Amino acid sequence: MTKRMDLGGSFTLPGTSMTLNRMGYGAMQLAGPGVWGPPRDVDAAIAVLREAVAAGVNHIDTSDYYGPHVTNELIKEALHPYPDGLVIVTKLGARRGADGSWIPAFSCEELTAGVHDNLRSLGLERLDVVNLRVGGVTEPTEGPIEEPLTALAELKSQGLIRHIGLSNITPRQFEEAQKITEIVCIQNFYNVAHRTDDAFIDALAPQGVAYVPFFPLGGFTPLQSSVLDGLAASLQATPMQVALAWLLQRSPNILLIPGTSSLNHLRENLGAAALELPSATIAELNAIAKNAAPAARQAAH
Repeated sequence: MTKRMDLGGSFTLPGTSMTLNRMGYGAMQLAGPGVWGPPRDVDAAIAVLREAVAAGVNHIDTSDYYGPHVTNELIKEALHPYPDGLVIVTKLGARRGADGSWIPAFSCEELTAGVHDNLRSLGLERLDVVNLRVGGVTEPTEGPIEEPLTALAELKSQGLIRHIGLSNITPRQFEEAQKITEIVCIQNFYNVAHRTDDAFIDALAPQGVAYVPFFPLGGFTPLQSSVLDGLAASLQATPMQVALAWLLQRSPNILLIPGTSSLNHLRENLGAAALELPSATIAELNAIAKNAAPAARQAAH
């Protein structure tokens, strides 16, 4: 039997009764290569989902365009009927072409179809949280989001969505969104080496809005990776565990959704919640981002 774990404490999404353990699970990696098609081992994917929930994970990040349909259908097969308190967070803003391409999908018709696709593939009557994903692959781009967000707010008023979040957005877009509907979470690219959103996180915390970083090891230079590797070795931990522990200690409104298709990696990731980083280690990790800019300027010359 899987032992329930301390997953970094809990956080209640604003204006909701949804109290989430801070360490969650991201399902994207359960799809095949390129987030396309089924996994090589369906039974292993189902085992990962079941062990995550058994260990105490109570929020799972997914989307019907992962696969497409693959991760949602795996979640349904593994966990339906869903245990009380499990929050499934999905996202809209894209669809997949027949060649596996990612195609923006922001019209009212596409968003409505996306909600119904997610409801059907997950076996739900209402989606817990839907993130509207805008911007590029990792970096947000300024621009109005009123039209697609208004469409999502209408679907919320129809009872098809409980709560709305945003992904890959700027602080200005967040302010625009708050005039349209309540936003419970932000999902952006952020980690110990990529800290563009530092001020954004600090502004969200007193509002009680959750910040959910993706790519906890993305965008590292070789030098930054070597520093992280050295610190992890000194703590007898993995680099991923240290990166996740740093995020949990960075701000109490940060929730994590590390993804993996491996049971061993799942256990390692969840174990990061119990890793207390010494203040000296945190200072060295904070210096990773500070030292990156001068190194980049020197390399450019």
